[in-house]
Amino acid sequence: MTTSSARLHHRCEGPAAAPPLLLGPSLGTSTALWDGVAPELAASHRVVRWDLPGHGGSPAELIGPGADVADLAALVLELADSLSLDRFSYAGVSLGGAVGLWLAVHHPQRVERLAVVCSSARFGDPGPWRERAELVRARGTGPVAEGAAARWFTPGFTAPELLDDLLGADPAAYAACCDALASYDLRDRLSSVRAPTLVIAGREDPATPPAHSRQIADGVPGAALVELPHASHLAPAERPQAVREALGAHFAARRGADTGPGHEGRASGTAVRREVLGDAHVDRAQAGTTAFTAPFQEFITRYAWGEVWTDPTLPRRERSLITLTALVAHGHLDELAMHVRAAVRNGLTPAEIGAALLQTGVYCGVPAANSAFKVAERVLEEIAESERAEE
Repeated sequence: MTTSSARLHHRCEGPAAAPPLLLGPSLGTSTALWDGVAPELAASHRVVRWDLPGHGGSPAELIGPGADVADLAALVLELADSLSLDRFSYAGVSLGGAVGLWLAVHHPQRVERLAVVCSSARFGDPGPWRERAELVRARGTGPVAEGAAARWFTPGFTAPELLDDLLGADPAAYAACCDALASYDLRDRLSSVRAPTLVIAGREDPATPPAHSRQIADGVPGAALVELPHASHLAPAERPQAVREALGAHFAARRGADTGPGHEGRASGTAVRREVLGDAHVDRAQAGTTAFTAPFQEFITRYAWGEVWTDPTLPRRERSLITLTALVAHGHLDELAMHVRAAVRNGLTPAEIGAALLQTGVYCGVPAANSAFKVAERVLEEIAESERAEE
């Protein structure tokens, strides 16, 4: 259902009686930013996507020069009140994420769970935002649209409908949103957030680099952090499946579906598992999951990947070396093949892998190392052939 009024334009999806989940956009985009994510979330939530003033279907007059994030948050609360949503979960991208953080700080009784996607507690110095606001007031959004693809997406990816959103945004309203970004700074208030919080970063995001997300995750008590590879600023458009999985796990805890210790670990564990083992492997594992094997998949995702592999004490290169040694010692050759590929993804060279296997010959036995070398040689050759085919 699509609704327009003097309030923010919004779309409601999912069962009316389901837990409410508001989805906020990035500057210059519309509800279309969530097209690859919202339908799946709507299977278990009443999803409400909203447009910024002057973007998509929202009236431009809802915001004016000198606006701040508090003004945008007030519009979101007005929308929630009109839908009789006294308490809701919230996810937002960039400026939309800033709105969610502001609500969690200033209206904690309204926000049940929070996800902050490719956002920041402060979007840099105010000067460039004020300069952009003046540029757009004078010349429209065309000049900022020229470099939008490089700010929003990794090379080779694009979403024309989102670039069209930027070109179609009302210049005065867009500029007022820039004013809001210029004055926004919640760095000293992060510790007051009480809503369970998930922070998602795009590893290749130049607009809000991962360091911005880490600052939020470090400042918000108990927050979980997921860093997505091959993702830039608009991660829901570029990596919708990864964002869906992370948000789905985080918001599943709302009604006790995943409220035990480590529920954040499932979200971060899924992301790390994909980074280390690759999307293809994880997709196959998930596709082959049955009712019988689901508890085990949940176990390894939450604890092996969500707690051990995410522990920053050891870099992933060292974790790969330890894993290879342990698998050789116990003769787990199928798992060894998988983790040789993972070791390459974690930055180990074939020479370093060979050196590790040679050492296992001393401490785990020559027969074990002999079998391990055969497996590793096969896997490394498969990787090399694949790379040659791509050239």
